[in-house]
Amino acid sequence: MGSGKIYMIPSVIADSTQNAVIPQHVKEAILKTDIFLVENLRTARRYISSLKLGLNIESLEFQTLDKKTDFEQVFELLQPAINEGKNLGVISESGCPGIADPGAKLVHLAHQFKLKVIPLVGPSSILMALMGSGFNGQSFAFHGYLPIDRKERQVAIRKLEKESLEKDQTQIFMDTPYRNESLLSDVLKNARKDTFLCVAKDITGEKEQIIAKPIFKWKSGDISLNKVPVIFLLYCQ
Repeated sequence: MGSGKIYMIPSVIADSTQNAVIPQHVKEAILKTDIFLVENLRTARRYISSLKLGLNIESLEFQTLDKKTDFEQVFELLQPAINEGKNLGVISESGCPGIADPGAKLVHLAHQFKLKVIPLVGPSSILMALMGSGFNGQSFAFHGYLPIDRKERQVAIRKLEKESLEKDQTQIFMDTPYRNESLLSDVLKNARKDTFLCVAKDITGEKEQIIAKPIFKWKSGDISLNKVPVIFLLYCQ
């Protein structure tokens, strides 16, 4: 039906890494984009500006696409592509749009209107953490954020561990940077001693560190997680 394209545009997951992790074809897609659908306007503007593509950032059109965007709003965001043939670019707050990201609901609807969706190569902390863990990459599940309540979180950790053991599956999860230390502490206290834990910190960034070993070999001081993005992975063999 529509002739516009949907570019799934990856962004950086660590500051000042655009030259190392953003391929040329992503930059070319940005130049072809008429309207940017972004999770965070300020972050998206700063990211595009950092690529130094010769664009006047103030003249670009941005619309918000975040977790609060409902179905009717998503439908409206697609109209320029459906009716006018304009190209839309979806940009996540961090990493690849559509993966643990609200951009997925727009893509789902775009397919119903036979719009061409073009996913572009870029950094994904989830997949890169899995790559660096040595855990099962044939079967894995991403669970997002674990419960904030401590007791509920402890239950969730044991449940993930059970699923990993029963399905031979890597379990991947995360938390906000200021709760990383607390989450690590709960995992070390509640997981089985022979369960493997991988902590992937600041992927692609200056403080990048990936450690994978069984729980009984972990010590609380093995890695500092203060205020940096972290992906956690559990695997039971």
